[in-house]
Amino acid sequence: MSHDALIAEWHDRAQAFEPLDLKKLQQPLGELDNHLTLRSYIVGYTCTDADIAVWKAIRSNRVAYGFIKGGAMASLWRWFNFIAETENPQLDQHSSAGGKDGVNGVKETTDTGASYDIGLEGTENGVVTRFPPEPSGYLHIGHAKAALLNEYFAHKKYKGKMIVRFDDTNPSKEKQEYQDAILKDCELLGVKPDQVTYTSDYFDDLYKLCVKMMEEGHAYADDTPQEQLRDEREKRIESRHRNAGVEESLKHFEEMKSGSEEGTKWYIRAKIDMSSNNGAMRDPVIYRCNPQAHHRTGSAWKIYPTYDFACPVVDSVEGITHALRTTEYNDRDAQYQWFLSALKLRHVYNWNFSRMNFIRTLLSKRKLTKLVDSGVVWGWDDPRMATVRGIRRRGMTIPALQEFILKQGPSKNINYMDWTTFWATNKQYIDPIAKRYTAVVKENAVTCTVAGAPAAPRTEDKEVHAKNAELGTKKVVYSRSVILDQADAQSFADDEEITLMNWGNAIVRKKTYTLNPVNMVASAVSSVTNGSTGSAERTIASLELELHLQGDVKKTSKKITWLSTDQELVPLSLYDFDYLITKDKPDADDALEDILNHNTESKTECWADCNVAELREDDVVQFDRKGYFRIDKAMKGGESVVAFQIPTGKKM
Repeated sequence: MSHDALIAEWHDRAQAFEPLDLKKLQQPLGELDNHLTLRSYIVGYTCTDADIAVWKAIRSNRVAYGFIKGGAMASLWRWFNFIAETENPQLDQHSSAGGKDGVNGVKETTDTGASYDIGLEGTENGVVTRFPPEPSGYLHIGHAKAALLNEYFAHKKYKGKMIVRFDDTNPSKEKQEYQDAILKDCELLGVKPDQVTYTSDYFDDLYKLCVKMMEEGHAYADDTPQEQLRDEREKRIESRHRNAGVEESLKHFEEMKSGSEEGTKWYIRAKIDMSSNNGAMRDPVIYRCNPQAHHRTGSAWKIYPTYDFACPVVDSVEGITHALRTTEYNDRDAQYQWFLSALKLRHVYNWNFSRMNFIRTLLSKRKLTKLVDSGVVWGWDDPRMATVRGIRRRGMTIPALQEFILKQGPSKNINYMDWTTFWATNKQYIDPIAKRYTAVVKENAVTCTVAGAPAAPRTEDKEVHAKNAELGTKKVVYSRSVILDQADAQSFADDEEITLMNWGNAIVRKKTYTLNPVNMVASAVSSVTNGSTGSAERTIASLELELHLQGDVKKTSKKITWLSTDQELVPLSLYDFDYLITKDKPDADDALEDILNHNTESKTECWADCNVAELREDDVVQFDRKGYFRIDKAMKGGESVVAFQIPTGKKM
């Protein structure tokens, strides 16, 4: 069924949530809850009329609303609140927040955890914001913050307009692949621009304005070598070309435009103030020559404007009212306003917010590209990367990502955050809907004989989540032959009573050991000197357990996972990851090789219960006593299921 047809179907199904009879509501509400188990939206990856229609139908029905508010349907309640928080303008007067301030009765500080009343000027005349990514890589979490904040101010706080504009002014770094990926990532983030534009659409206008600046004495051509230019700007030394005639600068600009070898030596600089205490005002470069073909305009241009020049110009031309960007642009605000004044363009307000900084995390696109190109990581969606796709592949849900970023707000305070709160936020979303399964580590798995178990294997249906019956059941196989983790078996004392999860208590009656070959010599020495062989140097090969189902599970200290061997055990590879770098707060001049962590990936081969064969890619589950995992590769052709461990805030 097509995307539009699905929306239309759910729009019609919204009528099922209108009856005031709970018996009639339970089935459609249950179906919707199941449908939303691992979805942020009813159809696709953005809010559609299906979400709005269903939300309003439920919110308008006191019986339906009261039922889901009671917590009976975790996924549906999560979705309901998520739509209420992120789609206020479309929900009219149906908000569930209950507040009386902010947009449509929603208290901003309550919903976001941060204050968005930052005193933006000129909002009474309308608000238009923009998110201007360069298509030279995939979006990382810092970009996600900029995109979500610009979208929040435009759509939710001021009911204005938001533009995604590609700053495609450097053909050496940009690709169509990155452009497409950025749009997809915006869609995944729930960022819905009113318009998508490109700086390259304004190349002709920008060229004419650069000529105008030279003609009016506001810019000049320069060929000072890069190292010398950097040194002169630092020492506030004027270029020897600074006071060259207009005709001379225009001649060099035309040479640049031709893309000749001579033209590549020159660039255009704005003539501002070389004595300024603000380095951004010391005659910044505004145009460069680059003969390389552009991914959109081909070979039509050989000269390209810099971001510093193009951004204020295109902002003004496109009707942007507020340029919201990170505090790294603080020093460039004066430069931004200078360009608008020199070119007599419409005024645009600046507001800067702190960038998203995390410890031991790379957000430099240049360094991220290097990691990808050198094969240190698997790609831009590697779960160790702080890209939107990377953290999603690691197991972050989009609603949790949105909540975390919006809670940071537009504050100017700069600090380095630990990943703890980030992943703890995510746990709140995945715990209610992560189905529980069992895995046993393959290496030295211990075979156990269970006395008192049924003579023939028996299968029972058990709830797949003890606190959320709506998620259904799983098959648990009981038999005399089971396997356990070696680490668990090593911890057992003779005749100790333990609890076999999903079964009951059992008593450890007998252990059989196998000597590790690597330790045979050491054990022999130990035996001679001490008269015994240390158990720490021995592997437990098998156990005999005796069921004691009348035992009190509350009195045992060890709750053990196990698997019957009388089922189709599923091969499972569990991955965990560490930080890519070893330094908490890397400096801009740190060589990547000096801070790179060369041991960031660990893999544990396991056996999983038969139910795991039915899991699909992107499913989020919990393997009892091993943690939460996102399924990266489902079972196919007998190959192992691959799962990535999801941090929970306790560690990264």
